[in-house]
Parts: sequence; C-alpha cells; structure tokens
Amino acid sequence: PAPAKPPAPPAPPKPRERIALREGWLIKDAAEAMKVRPKDLLDRLAAKGFPADLNDFVDAEVAAAVAKATHFDAEFVTLDQAMRALAEAKAADLAPRSPVVTIMGHVDHGKTTLLDAIRSSHLVDRESGGITQHIGAYRVPVKNRFITFIDTPGHEAFTQLRSRGAKATDIVVLVVAADDGIMPQTKEAIDHARAAAVPIIVAINKVDKPEANVERVKQQLAKENLLVEDWGGKIISVEISAKEKRNIDDLLEMILLLSDVQEIKANPRVPAQGVVLEARLDSQKGPLATVIVQQGTLEQGQAFVSGLTMGKVRAMFDEHGKVLKSAGPSVPVEIMGFADVPVAGDPFQVMGDPNEAKLVVEYRKTRAKRPESARDSGVTLDDLFKKIEGGQAKELTLVVKADVQGSVEVLGDILPPLSTDKVKVRIVTAATGNITEADVLLASASKAIVIGYNVKPAPKVLDLAKKEEVEIRTYKIIYQLTDDIKKALIGLLEPVIKETFLGRAEVRRVFQIPKVGAIAGCYVQDGRITRNAEARVLRGREVLHQGRITSLKHLKENVTEVKKDYECGIGVGGFNDLQPGDTIEAFVREKVQAI
Repeated sequence: PAPAKPPAPPAPPKPRERIALREGWLIKDAAEAMKVRPKDLLDRLAAKGFPADLNDFVDAEVAAAVAKATHFDAEFVTLDQAMRALAEAKAADLAPRSPVVTIMGHVDHGKTTLLDAIRSSHLVDRESGGITQHIGAYRVPVKNRFITFIDTPGHEAFTQLRSRGAKATDIVVLVVAADDGIMPQTKEAIDHARAAAVPIIVAINKVDKPEANVERVKQQLAKENLLVEDWGGKIISVEISAKEKRNIDDLLEMILLLSDVQEIKANPRVPAQGVVLEARLDSQKGPLATVIVQQGTLEQGQAFVSGLTMGKVRAMFDEHGKVLKSAGPSVPVEIMGFADVPVAGDPFQVMGDPNEAKLVVEYRKTRAKRPESARDSGVTLDDLFKKIEGGQAKELTLVVKADVQGSVEVLGDILPPLSTDKVKVRIVTAATGNITEADVLLASASKAIVIGYNVKPAPKVLDLAKKEEVEIRTYKIIYQLTDDIKKALIGLLEPVIKETFLGRAEVRRVFQIPKVGAIAGCYVQDGRITRNAEARVLRGREVLHQGRITSLKHLKENVTEVKKDYECGIGVGGFNDLQPGDTIEAFVREKVQAI
C-alpha cells in the first residue's frame, strides 16, 4: 500500500506586527488600522476577558489587551509623543533655534532688575513707544540672533511647569548677589535646575557695591559642586551689575555660546507644538494664553489642542502687542482663540483635522473624570516594591529635609548606599529647615518622596501634598527611616500609621474647673475639632503634650464636633497647664496596610 501522507505542517503563526494606537482614536479606528473587521476585534478582546465597545477610546489598557488578543504588538501613543517623534524624525530638517532662559536666585538678589536691564537695553520697538505687554516671556536681539527670556523669575513657575511634564527652559541663569553670597533659595534654585538637568550660568550681581566679594561667592559655589571656569571648572560665570547695566552684553553672549555648545535645535517644518506658559481670561478678548513654540511654525487660522481645551488661532501677538502672522521655534506668542482657559504647563499642538482635535479633547476629559488616572500618580514607599517588580521603578528619588546641617550630612551619606541591584536611591535635594510648598512641588516634578527628619510640615503644605499626590514621611529616629527604605526596597514595609489633620484651635482663655481640671476656651481657626480625636498642645513651635480630647462644649452644651470660626471649650486628657495663646491641633491616626 502507498505510504500514508505525512500530516500537513501546521500553518506558521502570523509574524507579530507593531502598531501605534493614537490618542483620540476609537476602537473602530484601531480595527481599521489593523485591517481587522471591527466585530472580530471585539470578539477577540472579549475572549481574553476585555469586553469593549466600538466607540470606546483606546488607551494603554486597550493597547495591552490588543497585544494579548491579536498578533499585533500594540502601543498607545499620546499626541505629544507622536508629534515629538515626527519633529525629530529627520535630522536634516533640524535647525538651530534661540535658547529659552529662566532667571533664578534668592529673593532680593536682583532677578527682576536683571530682567528689566536686559529688556530696556535691547528694546527693539523704541519708535512704537516700546510698551511691553506682560505676556510671560520676551525676546532679546543679540548679534543678529535672539534669546527668549521667561519673564516670571524664580523656581516656582519653573517647577510648576516641570511637575506637569513640560520642559520649557534650556538654560538657567543663577543670580547671586556678590555682597550676600549663596542663600537658602540659591541652593533651592541649584537643586531645581539640576533635577531638571538644565545647564546653569552664574551671574554674580551687585559687583558695584563696596562690600561685594566675588571670590567668596565662587568659593561658596564650589561647595555646591558648581566649579566656575576661573577655578578650573566648566561653569560659566559673569560678573554684572544689573542696576548699572554693567556687563549685561557679556552675559547675553555667554548664553549664546552655551546654547551653541548644547546644540539647541528644532524642526521648523512640522505642525507647531509648544507649551503654555501662562493663561488668563480677558474681558474683551476671551481666553488668552502665552505659548512658547518648541517645534514647527505656528500660523494664524490653525486648529489646535491644548490640555483639556482646543481652539483656532484667531490672532497672535508678540510681547509688544504687535500682531504676528506666524511664529517659529522659541518664539513666545499670546494666542487668542482658545475655547477655555488652559493650564500653565499644558502641551499645545496644532492639528490639521478639527474633528480629530475634538476626539483628543473628549478622550482627555473622560480620563480627567477618572481621578486615579488623570495624571501619573505620585510615588509612595508602599507601592514602590510593586513598581520595582513590574520593572517600572528604576530609582527611588528623595527630597530630604532635616532640622540641622549635621543631620542633612548624615542622611546624605547613609541613604544612597541603600541602593540595590534593581533600584538606585537618589537624593534630589537635602537641606535644613521645615518642609515647604517648594519641596512638595520639586517632589511632584521629580516623582520623589519627601523625607523629613525632626521637622514637621505645616497644614497648607500637607494640603498641597495631597493635591499633588506627594508622600511626606517624617521621622525622629534615623534607623527607623533607613529601615523603612530598606524594607520598601524589598517589599516588606510594615503597616503605616497615617496621621490626618482635622483642625486647629487657638486657646483664648483658660478656666480651672473643680474635679475636671483645665478647660480651654478656644476659637477654631481651621478645619474642625471632634471629641475623642487625638490632640497635641503647641506653645509656639514646641509640642508640650499629646493626648485625647476628653471634653468638647459649645455654649455649655456637650457636642461631638465644632467647625471653623466657632468658639468652644476643650479639655485635653492628662494636661492642665494650658495658657492663652497655645494652639490645640486635632488629628486622627489610622493604620494603613502597606501594599
């Protein structure tokens, strides 16, 4: 008999193909791009436990499900990523652009005076009266080239943009007063610039003053690891007097020189994209926003998307209020034509098809309604191990604040060596003093955790931390701090005792009541005070006692809670030494399971 035919070999699996699912696409658009019947795609997704609808938006979760259910390696690409990739695709199209500069430094060291000196010595429009509109940035001509200065000096605006993922600055000019030297905010500014990986030029200001001491400033800079060129380092420094407009031109030339070394380039030929610097509602013109164009050329009449809003460029103005027809990379323009006021730090992108723009904004609005996914949530020690296991966390970034310099140095020495093979422990900044709002913003921008040693955050700092999703952990004992970090790195963190601030009351009068003890006649300044809550009694900044609120009265009535702006009588268990002027803080502590 004829030998049996060998069975036909199984059909080889389809080779996997890559596909980018764009922000604003619906699942039916994804099916079309994959050349699959929409119903087949839904069936395959449902078979993998991912029920969906043709009019659902695609996102990272949908992309992961598509990769499981089909032979496509699907990746979700945001509009921002897609446009950046387009702009950087052809190296031949990249052309040098003007640098964008932010001026930072300590209060009263001359940041604003320097901005004014640069602006007035290089006013282009002398004829038109040279009235400068404050649009948040302005350009200065230097030797047939331009430099764009961001007009809000200081690191608050800089960090706020960064915490929204926007990188608007190419170079930081650090202003240090020659008579005053490096001060706390100078150090903060250095940390912020470093965390953003932006190069620094030092402007040593006020050299006209008799008590100016330039060498001392250079020595202090060296201590902060900023070695200036005269000291054999690479940091450019220029000695200036903003008041007398001395050496301002030298400073501008050095900025151009550094921008040439950095090879700052952009592609002027793609659809424009940029970042919103500031935005406001004008009673005549409607929503206005200043945008710095980062790639491409923006033309009048183009449709655009920005954060949760969209619009069409009805008119563009420069910093002198002159109407512009187009604006290329590094040009700041005030734009009229937004549907709503955008948020500073929002990306801005031109889109050819207004319908696509509408879908992108709709997608973003549905995301914003789901609070947990509205933005990359902050880092907490609890979820750090999960992220390490999932390969998402490669480093643990810390903002460290302590009561004295000695503690700062000790923590700076012992924390980085806790790094493991998988995770590096990196300190963005370590400084003395209480935890401030600036620390929270820096932590938010750097995806860091704030560690306080022997310091306490004020209630408004805690509020900001909650809003920015930044974890603040405070410790009184160093080994507890290092233990927590070690445990977090290997996933063995104990349940955390979480303290939630309830309210604060000021003691106005104290009544001694027989058999009861001291009762404080108080005025509730903030939040609410509840009976049986835990409380601490503060005199100035010193904590005198921690106990429980055992009695709470309002107009002789026993009550369970008293709200802000009401008076009440408070008794704190085990403490009779109350005095007028003391503060009683109420809080609750609860165990939170470490995940």
